[in-house]
Amino acid sequence: MPTSQALDLAREAQLDLVEVAPAERPPVCKIMDYGKFRYQQTHKKAKNRPHQQKLKEIRVRPKTGEHDVVTKVNQARKFLEHKDKVLVKVLFRGRELQHIEEGRRIIAGILEKLADLSKVEKSPSMEGKQMTAMLAPKA
Repeated sequence: MPTSQALDLAREAQLDLVEVAPAERPPVCKIMDYGKFRYQQTHKKAKNRPHQQKLKEIRVRPKTGEHDVVTKVNQARKFLEHKDKVLVKVLFRGRELQHIEEGRRIIAGILEKLADLSKVEKSPSMEGKQMTAMLAPKA
């Protein structure tokens, strides 16, 4: 159909006349909402992009309660299911440094609970006033 007639149809529908295949003879056009079309194109690109692995951190203290540790484990589980790495930190303050075995017990418990969907990338070690361990999702 002639371009002027197509433009009139597009105006009546309150949409845009978009040239889809300019190389064709005759050129192919479509009546559509161009803003919506561009929005959908950008979201298609975003969906096809691979997941960027992030480093998430879980912090606990030696005196953290059992239920709070379970909550932190559940949070770490979500991170691992989302294919992110998890850094588990036990922070020591003041006299707590004399009871490092308590922190080691907590970190071992966390690693044990997450063993089904993670592998230990860096085993627990003291770094200043904190004990850290790194978990990576199982591939």
